[in-house]
Amino acid sequence: MGFYRKRIIDSLLERKLHSIGAVLIEGPKLCGKTTSAEHAARSVLYMANPDVMKSNIQLASIQPSILLKGETPRLIDEWQIAPNIWDAVRFEVDHRNECGQFILTGSAAPTDRSKIFHSGTGRISWLKMRTMSLFESGESSGAVSLSELFDGAEISGTNPTDDVEQLSYLCCRGGWPTTLDLQKDYALNVAEDYVRAIEEVDISRVDNVRRNVERTRRLMKSYARSIGTQVSNETIRKDMLTNDTDSLSVDTVVSYINALKKIFVIEDMPAWNPNIRSKTAIRTSDTRYFSDPSIACAVLGLGPDELLSDLKTFGFIFESMCVRDLRVYADANEAQVYHYRDKSGLECDAVIHLRDGRYGLVEIKLGGEDNIAQGIKTLKKLADTIDTSKMKAPSFLMVLIGKGTYAFRRNDGVYVVPLSCLKE
Repeated sequence: MGFYRKRIIDSLLERKLHSIGAVLIEGPKLCGKTTSAEHAARSVLYMANPDVMKSNIQLASIQPSILLKGETPRLIDEWQIAPNIWDAVRFEVDHRNECGQFILTGSAAPTDRSKIFHSGTGRISWLKMRTMSLFESGESSGAVSLSELFDGAEISGTNPTDDVEQLSYLCCRGGWPTTLDLQKDYALNVAEDYVRAIEEVDISRVDNVRRNVERTRRLMKSYARSIGTQVSNETIRKDMLTNDTDSLSVDTVVSYINALKKIFVIEDMPAWNPNIRSKTAIRTSDTRYFSDPSIACAVLGLGPDELLSDLKTFGFIFESMCVRDLRVYADANEAQVYHYRDKSGLECDAVIHLRDGRYGLVEIKLGGEDNIAQGIKTLKKLADTIDTSKMKAPSFLMVLIGKGTYAFRRNDGVYVVPLSCLKE
């Protein structure tokens, strides 16, 4: 095996392999699932290998145990091609009664779940893999640890990417591992090719329902224009109809969105519902995001120069990159990432919530003293509304920025941290 760039998921996978019989790694195509799984595996079965795929599928339906023979952990790559592999793995885990037997990888949910009879509870654990964070791609210094913020750590660090031109490039390039060794112009093509494959092939292949390429393209453009917002499916439908002479129902829009979720192109952010003193209603709609910021850029035909000429759009795309990284770092801390918004308009871009009940509030700003000051004001206002007699006070308040020289803790305790200084 050649040079391997370590991923944050590596330690999570190792931990799970020591505690359960099998681990399923899911995530978008090209995010590095197979490479990371290969690094941990002792033997590999490539279900999608064209030379033997038909034979593999036949064996999976006749005698799947043959496919599971090999040194452990044994990697079954693209297992969903033959869904009954799932129950075969579950059966083997039961009878071997040992941890770390199998790693399954998949870039889509199986098309036919009727062939899966057991949930895998207690035998198979799930891991979600995302595209590379800036720390994983080597573009964050890692001077500030998210986990240490929960303990009130003092921080310091210098932003290695205090350059909006570089930030705009990173947004458009995305976190695809294959782009890191390419020249900049070529690296930008990866997301474009990825989007085209979704529109032409993947969205129909996921459940064998033929979907219209042009309609898929319009949906993804509408989604790209709506990232970081809580627009309704009806609003997306109307946006698509401006250029769609055919009838279009909300149910059809939802079916397209669900197909994109099954192949991990879309990953919306759920709403956070804290105990607050105010009686203002909390909005529970999910916030719209793609799994990587480069998808939105490719869909809208935006390159680094176009982002620099439209700072409003740049801000939303940068927010999407921050959310991607926060999710990666949150996973390492067994945390979830939420969004908060109430009927009065008070909102918080990200809430990092640990399993033990601790949480941190995060506002995301591209840069600028006035914008940072506004982010701090929002964080303090939200923190003041939380009913600390019913839940814990926030462990930290942080403004996550793009443009800014240093990571530091203000006198009032609020952290100001460049994304390019953050790690798990």
